[in-house]
Amino acid sequence: MRLSQILISTLRDDPADAEIPSHKLLARAGLIVKIAAGVYTFAPLMWRTVKKFAQIVREELDREGANEVMLPIMQPKELWVSSGRWDRYVNDGIMFTLKDRKGSDMCLGPTHEEVMTAYVNAQVNSYKQLPVNCYQIQDKFRDEIRPRFGLMRGREFIMMDAYSFDADQPGLDAAYQKMRNAYCRIFERCGLAYTVVQADSGAIGGAGSEEFMVIADSGEDSILFCRESGYAANVEKAVSKLPPAPAGGEPKPLQTIATPDVKTVAQLEAFFPGWTAARMAKTVLYHVTWKAKAKVVAVMMRGDLEINEVKLTNALDALAVRLATDDEIKAATGADVGFAGPVNLPEDVPLLADESLQGVTNLLTGGNKTGYHCLDVNLGRDCRMPSWKELRTARAGEGCPVSGKPLEQARGIEVGHIFKLGIKYSKAMGATFMDQGGKPVPFVMGCYGIGVSRTPAAAVEQSFDDKGIVWPPAIAPFECVVAMLDPKRDEQVALADALYAELKAAGVDVCLDDRAMSPGAKFKDNELLGFPVQVFVGRKAAEGGVEFLVRKGMQKSECAAAEVKAKVLAALGR
Repeated sequence: MRLSQILISTLRDDPADAEIPSHKLLARAGLIVKIAAGVYTFAPLMWRTVKKFAQIVREELDREGANEVMLPIMQPKELWVSSGRWDRYVNDGIMFTLKDRKGSDMCLGPTHEEVMTAYVNAQVNSYKQLPVNCYQIQDKFRDEIRPRFGLMRGREFIMMDAYSFDADQPGLDAAYQKMRNAYCRIFERCGLAYTVVQADSGAIGGAGSEEFMVIADSGEDSILFCRESGYAANVEKAVSKLPPAPAGGEPKPLQTIATPDVKTVAQLEAFFPGWTAARMAKTVLYHVTWKAKAKVVAVMMRGDLEINEVKLTNALDALAVRLATDDEIKAATGADVGFAGPVNLPEDVPLLADESLQGVTNLLTGGNKTGYHCLDVNLGRDCRMPSWKELRTARAGEGCPVSGKPLEQARGIEVGHIFKLGIKYSKAMGATFMDQGGKPVPFVMGCYGIGVSRTPAAAVEQSFDDKGIVWPPAIAPFECVVAMLDPKRDEQVALADALYAELKAAGVDVCLDDRAMSPGAKFKDNELLGFPVQVFVGRKAAEGGVEFLVRKGMQKSECAAAEVKAKVLAALGR
């Protein structure tokens, strides 16, 4: 392929709205072009990369016996209502809904569990037809409130989503492990540094899930991990071992103390010398939305810890949670913000508490009265006993739940997610098969996703320098470029053509840069575009000499044209 035949338009400067390296570099290299917030056109070179990654995905999933299908992106409301997810997705605001000409409610599919479940339910009648594993590679649309970071958080994106259907839990476990193995091979083939972490299932649901994270400083997700035990989890899911709170001793009589304008934990520590944050219990009010109701809920947390709102949402089986407004707090407790507590909390306000407070005596809490706090509060004696839940956000430095060693923290980009759905969807949607006893039973399902357009962007986040992109060879638009620095000189054209033909015959995915540009501009362009191996044919062409560059590390050397094939193959690991 000659680059003069490919539409390439690089920019001198980063786009004004680009914040992270992949967005800046992909846009500056002309590989993606924004047409609306979170919606991009893929230029020819970028589409080659996306197709290469998609092919690796196909090969590894096919190897595990999965079947590729294509599902509709336009989906009827009824399917989503049958699974119970319409309200949650609409409430979250990310599902794009519309009406067709008949007035029927439809959506652009943000995911395809419902459609796939309906498809398999219509096709599979007996246990003899199981297991089934189908996947697709297709566009998704999620109407993100704040699309940002280019392909990292777009509204329209390309995704591989697969779904397994089994007769029982052991069948699901086997299918899940096969897909997990396939994912590992996919990311290893792409040359990405990744880790597998325990994760929250979110709106997808199910009994358990794992995320595949590409480690990068710009990652949106925080990961906690232990080198000794191998434990790793997204901070939304992570748990840890905590040092116990300071002993409170035998229960003491309750005291109510005036604390004018003292609201925060730091202010309380200053106001009550000797009381540490670990012996305080802050009470936070949340407005919680369920399918059929909404209510203010009180949540108690140790003063030195933070509430994990993902865990809270799951513990309440809610559609969404948000911090209560000042007016909602006043209506629920009778007190201004900063003075809520469990003592005299109205019975109609549910009370939850994190397990870190369980068994702790003589706590400092809000007094549910503006300007007052309570000392020596004992749960179950001075107020009702809360419902105990694991609600806190684990932090680096706390003990690993397996080894007890301090957890470390890193940033990661989610590129894949696998779930054990169980019968969540099949039961809700009435999707069944006849078991060996002739009884209808729900399918046991798994769900598996990979960001096909996000993963190449994640690769850029992990592999770039001050000159541009450094593509991993497996997903580079081309593995190698042969560039003639002056297309008007016959000896350069002849040698470049010969090297291009030789490398192509050797199985190298090579392109010929025959564009009419100055040598300096051509060097910069190819450095920005990031082809893994670059061969420049210039002034020494008549002598059979070329300049050879391995893009990673900018390793430059001069060599004879006769050596190019061997050096290219060696640089590509062949």
